[in-house]
Parts: sequence; C-alpha cells; structure tokens
Amino acid sequence: MSAGDFLDVLRERGFIHQVTDEAGLRAQLAKGPLAGYIGFDCTADSLHVGHLMQIMMLRWLARTGNRPVVLMGGGTTKIGDPSGRDETRQLLSEEAIEANKAGIRRSFSGFLEFGEGPGRALMLDNAEWLDQLRYIPFLREVGRHFSVNRMLSMDSVRLRLERDQPLTFIEFNYMLLQSYDFLELRRRHGVVLQMGGSDQWGNIVMGADLIRRMDGAEAFGLTSPLITTASGAKMGKTAAGAVWLNPDRLSPYDYWQFWRNAEDADAGRFLALFTDLPMAEVRRLGALQGAEVNEAKKVLATEATALLHGRAAAEAAAETARRTFEEGAAAETLPSITATLPAPVADLLVSAGLAASKGEAKRLVAQNGVRLNDAPVSDALRPVTAQDLRDGAAKLSAGRKKHVLVRAA
Repeated sequence: MSAGDFLDVLRERGFIHQVTDEAGLRAQLAKGPLAGYIGFDCTADSLHVGHLMQIMMLRWLARTGNRPVVLMGGGTTKIGDPSGRDETRQLLSEEAIEANKAGIRRSFSGFLEFGEGPGRALMLDNAEWLDQLRYIPFLREVGRHFSVNRMLSMDSVRLRLERDQPLTFIEFNYMLLQSYDFLELRRRHGVVLQMGGSDQWGNIVMGADLIRRMDGAEAFGLTSPLITTASGAKMGKTAAGAVWLNPDRLSPYDYWQFWRNAEDADAGRFLALFTDLPMAEVRRLGALQGAEVNEAKKVLATEATALLHGRAAAEAAAETARRTFEEGAAAETLPSITATLPAPVADLLVSAGLAASKGEAKRLVAQNGVRLNDAPVSDALRPVTAQDLRDGAAKLSAGRKKHVLVRAA
C-alpha cells in the first residue's frame, strides 16, 4: 500500500466520520507520505478499548507508509479536556502524570514501531512546549485568533453549559492549547493532519484554522465515529468497568474473552475496525449466520488479542477457551448441569449449587460476583438462552473459583 491509499482504507473499514477537506487531504497524500497525529492525555496508567479506534487509525497511517505521531499530553493533562464530560476532571499531580505516561507508552507496543524510516512512529510530549509558555505572550500571539462566540458554540463547551454544569476557566483554555499543539507539531515536525474521535471535531477544526491564520499554511482534520455495540451500549464498557489494554490491568485471556463476547451483529464491523484482516476475509466472516457466527467471533478475539499481546498469547487464550468450552476443561475439572432454556441466571446459580437461594444469587450478582462466559452479569433475571451456548455449553461462574457448564436439556 502507498501513502495515497490511507483514506480509502479508512473509509472501507469504517473509520471516517468527518474530514475537514477530503479533496485537499487526498491531494496532499498523492504527493507522498505525510505526518499525522493523535493526542492522548495521561489520565490513567493504561489506555483502554475506547482508544482503539484512534490507535488503529495511527496503525493504518503507518501501514500505508505515512508517519504516525503519538502526542502524549504531559502538558494538557494538567488542564483537563472537557470534551464529553459533565464534570471537571480531577487535576493530577506531576508525579501521577509521569507515572501514567509511562504506562500509556506500553499500550502502543503491539500496534506501532517507533523509530526512523517509512511507517515508523514518533512519540512526543506536549509538555515540551506547553510548560515553557509565558501567559501574556501566548494570549497576544495565539489567543487573539480565537473568538469566544465560536468557542461557546463548540460541543465540548455548549453541552456542558446547556446542562448547567460548571465549566472552569482552566478547562475553557483547553481548546487553545490543543490548537497550539497542532501549530507546534506542524512547525517542528511537519505534521499536517490531526485525527481523533468525533467529540474532538471542534478542537481539531480550531487547530487547522490557527495554522492557517498564523502561518498561512494548510492543515487537515479527520475524526472517527462514536462506536456503540449493536444493542446501543458504549463500546469498551462492561459491568466491571473499562477494558484496559495493559496486561497488568487485564490479562490477555480476559481481553480475548471480551472480544469473544461481542454481540453477533457486531462481528463483521469489529473485524474491520480492530483487526488487520483483509476486507475480503472480513466480509466472508461477517456474512456467517447462526452458530457459524461463533467462528467469526473467535477469529475476532484471536486477531484483536494478537495485535495487542502478540500471537503466542492470543493463541494460548484461544486454546484455554477451547478446552473450557469444547472439552469442558477435560470434563474432570468443571461440573455441568442440564437445564431447560431460556432460564434466569439466578435460577441456574441455585440449580448448579453456586448459590443456596435466589436471594443469595441476587446478592452475588449485585456484588459483581457472577459471570456468564467470563462476562460480568449485572441482572440476576437475565435469561440464559441457546444463543449463549458455545459448542453446546455456557460457563457460569460465581466468584473466581466456582464454575459450572450449563447445557441445554
């Protein structure tokens, strides 16, 4: 693939929501490789599945021979991005930001190669220039290019105000700093493209506009759509919380299980977005129906896990799952029950001897102590159906050590 294939790849796989000037960006790509960036604030010591869209866009930028730039928000994390939030972010100490930065670096190791040369990535930290800013010169040189009227119209600000939620002055400045990042990256490293989620559209457009106003130069923006599951849930959120990328936060096996537990209707879309599989194979797997969808979801789980944790860890997770569900963990280690399906989780917990009563079963669920096929159960009355069976059985767990295979009567 060449640099000019980048937009076509992203569009075919479902990554593109908005582009500031697609014709202009295509023309720029046709001239040869360009540099594009995405910023990641250091609010936790690992990225999570909600960041995967952005990470994969950087990966495809690299695979088409362009230059991906990962911008760590060592400076902007001190301010806090108000986008998509109803409350002010907790301000972190510099020590916490540094620790988070080190953890986040590990999240990229399976997706990008850093260094010099075609397709190699560059990692930078905006603290390098933001920490050196002098307030009055910054206001005179940069702040004068921003209209408060326009800033108030941006979703990150407007939605907070419409909900009567407080927006601090320090957060209101975030848009200026993100725009200034784009300007500095263009000046220092020739970066002409900023990418991000759809909630970043306003900030990205303001950055491109600042470059035009201050340097008379062209810059482009591209956003990805908000990804929800087929049932409308936010991608990457489970009853147990965020699905983390670093193995000290979430094991490769649990990560594999997250993808294996995807809804049937999402298999094809997630294969396109979160794996490197050719689109012909994605379309073939996405067209599978009935019980065959399980094969597509196993491929999704293995390929997504291989990108993050390596092929060996992915195949080990797949084999562990195969033994558990297809062989019943050698049948000696996991007991099994038969039940008429559909049946509520609470009833099955009692039938399996994992709970003494329905009341105890409900308490276990309320305490996040119950899993179905290694996915947390949040409703004790959730019915277990034939669709939950994997190769004839569903794994029901209470706590970490009690497991039963449920088979249809």
